[in-house]
Amino acid sequence: MTGYGKAEANLAAGKLTIEIRTLNSKSADISIKSSLLPKDKDLLVRQKIADRLVRGTIDVYLNFEAATSDNAKVIDAALVLDYYTQVQQIRSGLPGFAMGSMEANDRMNNEILASVLRFPDVIASKKDEVITEANWPDVEAGFDAALDEVDRYRQHEGEALYKDVTGRVQNILNLENEVEANEGERVQAVRERILKAAEELNVKLDKERFEQEMIFWLEKFDINEEKVRLRQHCTYFMDTIDGEPYPGKKLGFIIQEMGREINTTGSKANNAAIQKAVVRMKDELEKIREQSMNIL
Repeated sequence: MTGYGKAEANLAAGKLTIEIRTLNSKSADISIKSSLLPKDKDLLVRQKIADRLVRGTIDVYLNFEAATSDNAKVIDAALVLDYYTQVQQIRSGLPGFAMGSMEANDRMNNEILASVLRFPDVIASKKDEVITEANWPDVEAGFDAALDEVDRYRQHEGEALYKDVTGRVQNILNLENEVEANEGERVQAVRERILKAAEELNVKLDKERFEQEMIFWLEKFDINEEKVRLRQHCTYFMDTIDGEPYPGKKLGFIIQEMGREINTTGSKANNAAIQKAVVRMKDELEKIREQSMNIL
């Protein structure tokens, strides 16, 4: 089930933002997209997320915004001196090198120092550890708050899903009633078609044999069992979605059984009105199947 949650943890060194995004998946696939989380807390966080969210493709983002006082850059003085010395040595070894006046040398030295300070690795941000054992309770509270947000998001989406899916199950039951209403017409239409064909071919039918063949046809194309089983599956679907905390996977199996009964009904139909109802049932079931992927 899709979901989104965001929370902040105010630490002494700055503000830690925690974002959690989830998409549909059959299992809990957790990806923590940050190097801020210490390795010894990684497993604990993953277990917390799996326990709360159960399943889904879950992406966790951590972003840290340092306090102003901790946001200063650090100059690696030893590295600057090393670069400066190397540049001076290279300069003194160039052909035609000659010492100039003190003022010219000072100007050149300042230019070299300015160039060295522009090297990408000599100035860096402070890299103190953001998440520590001391501030872990605040960080953990931030994770809990973000997970609470995801739960609320999922609950809101779940209410809409429930209304949509259960409404479609009821539509299938209503269409099944249409199928039942057209059964008598189907039998009569087959009877009339056979009699008309025999009349056109000038074939005299044995009444007793004709009735036997009609009974055989009725047994072969009887859809009463399919109707009963489909209604049972619909009832089981509703009982499962109402009575189980995480019904998603079981609903998938029930949907397969519903599809089997609908397909068999269609193959036995031999009636245009029943075929139309079957096509509409298949359409409703396919939408239920798509939506069930969002149900935990």
